Order: sequence, then structure tokens, then C-alpha cells
Amino acid sequence: MRVLSASVLAMEAFVMAFAILLAMGENSGSVLTYGGIIAILLLLNAGLMKKKIGWVVGSILQIAMISYGYFVTSMYFVGALFAGLWIAAYVVGRKGEAIRAELLRQKPLK
Repeated sequence: MRVLSASVLAMEAFVMAFAILLAMGENSGSVLTYGGIIAILLLLNAGLMKKKIGWVVGSILQIAMISYGYFVTSMYFVGALFAGLWIAAYVVGRKGEAIRAELLRQKPLK
């Protein structure tokens, strides 16, 4: 669950960096700063996925990524796509951890 969600956050950081390049031509410096802060927080949050606060901050960053669509219109779609991947990482990761726990319970390590 942690690895999958951390990889989603890392990929989002790269996509946000490219969105900053798109916003560079027509927007002010504050828009670029906002995008840079989101990209940096996405990378830093990938390391927080061991704790519950990582999931909370990650969910807030999903909203921030979608809201960047106000400045770069395509980010509405890309942000929603990554929000879907974020939810999928949570659901699939939980199922995977449950299956792993069951396998470890059935077959002890040698």
C-alpha cells in the first residue's frame, strides 16, 4: 500500500513540474510558486506514507493538484486521473496487505 501510493505521489510531482512549464508563459510568478510548492510537497509526502498523516496530506495534495487546473486547464483532467490512481492505490494496497497477512498467518516463515 505504501509503495504504490508513494509511486503515485512521485509521478504526480513530475507531472506537476511539467505543468509548471506550461504555466510559465502566461501566468505570474505566484502561480509558478504555487505549482512548485505542490511538486515539492508531493515528493516529500512520498516519504511520509508510513504514517497516517501521509494519507491525509496526500489527499489534500490531490485536491491542490486538481485546483491547479484553474491556471493550466489540462490539470483538471490530469489531477482527476491521479486522484483516481490515489484511490486505487489505497483500495488495492489494502487488499494486497490483507492477502499478505493471511498468507503469513497460514504459512510461518522458516
